[in-house]
Amino acid sequence: MPKPMARARKRKPTRAERRPRPSRRTGGRRSASALWSRLANLLIDHARVLVASLGRLASQPLSTLMTVAVIGIALALPAGLQLLVTNVRALSGHWQGAAELSVYLQPDVELAAAEKLADGLRADPWIAGVQLISADSALAEFREYSGFGDALEALPENPLPHVIIVGPAPDRQSPDDLAALREKLEDELPAELVQADTEWVARLQAMLEVVRRVVLLAAVMLAVGVVIIIGNTIRLDIQNRRDEIEVTKLIGGTDAFIRRPFLYTGIWYGLMGGLLALALVASSLWALDEPIRRLSGLYGSGFRLQGPGPAGGVGLALAGIALGWLGSWVSATRNMRRIEPGNEK
Repeated sequence: MPKPMARARKRKPTRAERRPRPSRRTGGRRSASALWSRLANLLIDHARVLVASLGRLASQPLSTLMTVAVIGIALALPAGLQLLVTNVRALSGHWQGAAELSVYLQPDVELAAAEKLADGLRADPWIAGVQLISADSALAEFREYSGFGDALEALPENPLPHVIIVGPAPDRQSPDDLAALREKLEDELPAELVQADTEWVARLQAMLEVVRRVVLLAAVMLAVGVVIIIGNTIRLDIQNRRDEIEVTKLIGGTDAFIRRPFLYTGIWYGLMGGLLALALVASSLWALDEPIRRLSGLYGSGFRLQGPGPAGGVGLALAGIALGWLGSWVSATRNMRRIEPGNEK
């Protein structure tokens, strides 16, 4: 009889097979942890380069100060001109908001009839305020301030008419609404003349628009100048560190890694230039604030100069940073390609 088949021996698992396999959840945690670790290392490296670039600028204070001064003045000029346009526009809007129409009634209109006309105008929704100046009050005021009191005594009668001062409603102060209100008063009232001194405000607004566009063009040209200044400064810095760049490329450093400190240098230049421009604009406004207050007080106005404000200050600093980054990136990218190990050109 055939012998029974021997039982097959069980094979012992190897060490690799005995090692527990990581679950999908554990593998996901490890990949997320590795990602956060890489991100943290990248942030630390950027912070280190940021501080190191600031240290290099601090090691050469005179050249840094001169470059920052040029950038600050270039940024302060368009910012100051824009603030000038903004303040004049606000002042003209204040004058236009106080625009009034003077209705000179016909000479044969009696005072009682003029008062009745004024009462009727107060009920008009287009009109916010009405003031009646009688002919006698106008003559007395003219006699007091004109200096022709003796000459007026020789006149047989009062030559001045009754005048109604009409203040339009706040939502009816545009040039078109004022023109429509003027036509309405001329049609409904026995008026000899309806005068609205608002055309000069429209001319001023048109001139301000031209000035605003000129300021915009000047800002663009000065921004290009800032980019060129920073780019030339970065180019000189690259040439001074040529040997260091060649060694870094020999050991495998990429252009992006080598370019990083120069980008942060340009950002520091732009930030400091923007802060200096903000300081120049603020000091100019401080110097002009007191004379403007006295002048506006003489005209019975509460106008005050408007500064850049927090948003304007942050915008000016960000503009400097953007221009600094752009100038340094263009210059570093262009000059980095020319530097290769063994190339002496």
